[in-house]
Amino acid sequence: MQILCLRQGTKVPIKFAGIGKGMVINMIYLDNAATTKTAPEVVEAMLPYFTEYFGNASSVYGFAGNSKEAMAKARETIANSLGAKANEIYFTAGGSEADNWALKATAEAYKAKGNHIITTKIEHHAILHTAEWLEKNGFEVTYLNVDENGVVKLDELKAAIRPETILISVMFANNEIGTIEPIKEIGEIAKANGILFHTDAVQAFGQVPINVDELNIDMLSSSGHKLNGPKGIGFLYIRKGIKIRSFVHGGAQERKRRAGTENIPGIVGYGAAVERAMNTMKERTDKEIELRDYLIDRILKEVPYTRLNGHRTNRLPNNANFSFQFIEGESLLIMLDMEGICGSSGSACTSGSLDPSHVLLAIGLPHEIAHGSLRLTLSDETTKEDIDFVVEKVKEIVARLRDMSPLYEDFMKKQK
Repeated sequence: MQILCLRQGTKVPIKFAGIGKGMVINMIYLDNAATTKTAPEVVEAMLPYFTEYFGNASSVYGFAGNSKEAMAKARETIANSLGAKANEIYFTAGGSEADNWALKATAEAYKAKGNHIITTKIEHHAILHTAEWLEKNGFEVTYLNVDENGVVKLDELKAAIRPETILISVMFANNEIGTIEPIKEIGEIAKANGILFHTDAVQAFGQVPINVDELNIDMLSSSGHKLNGPKGIGFLYIRKGIKIRSFVHGGAQERKRRAGTENIPGIVGYGAAVERAMNTMKERTDKEIELRDYLIDRILKEVPYTRLNGHRTNRLPNNANFSFQFIEGESLLIMLDMEGICGSSGSACTSGSLDPSHVLLAIGLPHEIAHGSLRLTLSDETTKEDIDFVVEKVKEIVARLRDMSPLYEDFMKKQK
């Protein structure tokens, strides 16, 4: 049996195995950087707050106290995971809102001090598009280069600082190539110069240990659905004493800083997901690193004219990103999907675009190689058997696509 799945506007068959009520999907999901499966214990924690404890946490009667108490517990769990205080965690609708809030509200609050912001060329578009908006509204933005592994050049960061610089925003780890940035060093540079430091930790939170004090982080963005939590919930950590205002105006929720009725089921689920992530981090990421390295080693060894994008070791535990010469990543994705394998050619937020990844261009890849990229991101449910199956299919599909490529044909003729 087959079912048509809409992905980026393209109808792609996904295979199912089994019959009747016992039908089981025959799918290998390796796109966990795009989103993750909500963990069963997270769903279980959320359910009572839809139908049983459904009170508005901002109401004064006793019934609402259940919601208020659950929200406080989740906030405390998240704060403890970062070495922060509970009153420094502000819930949002996701990572994009948190990024927008950090940049726009900082720009507004500190414009009397200066109008200059520093970020990088490889940020998520939630940062880059917000920075572009700020440029249209009187602010100046410096976009730092990165090296061939996607690592921020600290000397360029230092050189970019001006007297009017008010904010540095650098992602903790890149969503496409997985490279982990030198966050501690960036935080130290920002602190030494009296500049606020924000990091988009949407991919890193729950995957690597983060302590906001040790890393000199002033603001941090996160999103629940990246760590087996629900969609539609995120948070912005704002260090106490930072004077940024509301981003969403209306009621007095989130200590008068973020209006809107609190998403209690989402907040409860986020808290449960964070607790799960912290309790399993060492065992889970050790397994992911082992499988990630096995995947990388096999692909680089067995598929010629292939390169790994991002730092070989200083990368997210579950991330592998490859570029295959002489093929189109979109064709590779579709053919993998027909085998029941879910991957990505880059960010899920931009993979509908025909333009090559801005991240891959920033690390120096030419357009024709950047187009042939594949991102595979693992989970704690990924097995060695899954990886072996995926590698064999990648080998078959890449060979098939190259056989149809005139560029590959010309290249091979020149090698003779």
